[in-house]
Amino acid sequence: MNIIIPMAGWGTRLRPHSLTIPKPMLPIAGKPIVQRLVEDLIKTVPEKVENVVFIIRRDFGAAIEEKINQIGSSLNIKYHIAYQDEALGTAHAALCAGDLLVGKTIVAFADTLFRFNKQLDIEQDGIIWVQKVDDPKAFGVVKLDADGSITDFVEKPQTFVSDLAIIGIYYFKDGANLRSELQYLIDNDIKQKGEYQLTHALENMKQKGIKFKPGEVSEWLDCGNKNATVDTNQRYLEFIKNEKLISEKAIIENSTIIPPCFVDEGAKVLNSVIGPHVSVGKNSAIENCVIKNSIVQSQSSLKNYLLHNSMVGNNVNLQGTFADFSIGDYTSISE
Repeated sequence: MNIIIPMAGWGTRLRPHSLTIPKPMLPIAGKPIVQRLVEDLIKTVPEKVENVVFIIRRDFGAAIEEKINQIGSSLNIKYHIAYQDEALGTAHAALCAGDLLVGKTIVAFADTLFRFNKQLDIEQDGIIWVQKVDDPKAFGVVKLDADGSITDFVEKPQTFVSDLAIIGIYYFKDGANLRSELQYLIDNDIKQKGEYQLTHALENMKQKGIKFKPGEVSEWLDCGNKNATVDTNQRYLEFIKNEKLISEKAIIENSTIIPPCFVDEGAKVLNSVIGPHVSVGKNSAIENCVIKNSIVQSQSSLKNYLLHNSMVGNNVNLQGTFADFSIGDYTSISE
């Protein structure tokens, strides 16, 4: 079994947080999104995962590649870095895995996180994970027949055809067959809106007799913007709340931590109340603060602040001031 992770986009909807680091490397409950994704995928596979391929842009630079090396090493699985230097679509991205598109293969785009209902049925020809959505116009969707097999792939339908949105995780029993169909799109310059689309390869495979079944998720966790990412951090902390989330190398003094919260090594929490649903990165310092439902990344300093539903990046210095008020009757103040 191989896992292919296309992650060559920066994630512009999440700026400014993705200005200096690609979105899949942003932390959720103390680990990068892409690491959480791969760990969860491994748990759903009933056989050994042999290879994980991270497909990135070459201009992400050495620092990002080193972070991916750290993630790969932590997985204790053979991992590889491949490059997609042009944004030519989902089919082109998957094809960048090259010869590792072989055998049983999962392709998972590192945009969002998921909770799975059950283990992967590796005897199926192919599985495409879907989730019911209220407004399918913004998604690629699938249609099913009475047998529960996928009959059609429809990209962003403007009139209703299905509410089963494709969420970006695919299983193929024969990765080499997929590679052949992806290469066919490139060789024949088959594009939609200037990009090579994975759904075109899926349609070709279906026409040749490959049966695709829908996969089920119990929860689809978006990381598309700040609010969605903070909400995903909240949900993930709930999933792992029975794990040890407060590092023994963190300094907690005269403070209250309302679980679930993640506090990484080297972090300091002084004279503060944090939680529930707060993640604090390595070597960040929080003093005289009240923080809930927020993400504070690494090497940042926060002092005299009340934060809620917030996302604070790396190497941030945020200092507030305490106010001295004399407030009369019938007054309303909001900040």
